[in-house]
Amino acid sequence: MTGAAAVLALLAERGQTLAAAESLTGGLVAAELTSVPGASKVFRGSVTAYATTPPLKRDVLGVDGVLLAERGAVDPQVASQMAAGVRDVMGADWGLATTGVAGPDPQDGRPVGTVYVAVAGPAGAGKVAALRLNGDRGEIRRESVRSVLELLHEELRENARAQDTEQNGGN
Repeated sequence: MTGAAAVLALLAERGQTLAAAESLTGGLVAAELTSVPGASKVFRGSVTAYATTPPLKRDVLGVDGVLLAERGAVDPQVASQMAAGVRDVMGADWGLATTGVAGPDPQDGRPVGTVYVAVAGPAGAGKVAALRLNGDRGEIRRESVRSVLELLHEELRENARAQDTEQNGGN
């Protein structure tokens, strides 16, 4: 089962939903998810906040404007806030986010291949992964999609283990 199919199946089993906030991937995460038959049962939608002006990440996703001004869009905290923001905006249980530099030029003082992917879930569950990717623009974008879906899959498994432990009285 592919990354997208696996996470959608896990979410469907739990009756949970998903939304995505994308920057460098420009809609590729949403395309990957919606390529799976039945994705509409789980996937609410996405926000592609690609440009830095106007400040879509701030205005639509609720990313802190001071953070964006001081660090730029390619930052782990920005990724985390994007994931939480899209989760809130779309009313989803889980939010994903991608931000980074696909090339050909550096951005915000960050070299090509610097990528942050993030997951935000229920009850504060969440994680950010820093990636240093090699390859051309297309390869970096595709690997970013694969990585964010893998991160979500890991979080879903950890969240399930935590719930099992809680339901079994901590044993």
